[in-house]
Amino acid sequence: MQTGMRQGPEIWIRGPVTDQDPGPPEPAHAHAAARRFSWVGTHGGAGVSTLAAVYGGHDSGRAWPGPGDPSSVLLVARTHAAGLDTAAGAVEIFRRGQAPPGLDLDAVVLVADAPGRLPRPLAQRVKSLESVIDVYRVPWVPAWRLGELGRPPRETSALVRLTGAAH
Repeated sequence: MQTGMRQGPEIWIRGPVTDQDPGPPEPAHAHAAARRFSWVGTHGGAGVSTLAAVYGGHDSGRAWPGPGDPSSVLLVARTHAAGLDTAAGAVEIFRRGQAPPGLDLDAVVLVADAPGRLPRPLAQRVKSLESVIDVYRVPWVPAWRLGELGRPPRETSALVRLTGAAH
């Protein structure tokens, strides 16, 4: 083996092999980014605008996505008791078929309402939600309070993969 040669995933080639230079490789998230989401807050202050800015997608605020908006919905709530109640209620709206036609609920995104671990009663409510829908957790990010959005936190790698956000 020659020194200086790189070994790894970059050796895999997809598609027909040609003599032409295909140009620079696409980022790994390029194809995932084609799928867009509408972030829908289940209550005020859930963090919809911040999540849309950090992860991409459509900021629906607290309204259902409109006709030109992505129909894949990510419900957003804080991890306090009231937020978890509204998230469960919104999931129930989809379960009963009462959401506007054409919308698909993809997941619930829970944004930490404070730093640290959730108290046991709240953690149990999260587990209850997780038993019926995919739930993604976003930790407390102090920089976001200052408007410093930057990259998604590393603890949210699964949400990054889902949304196709650059990280």
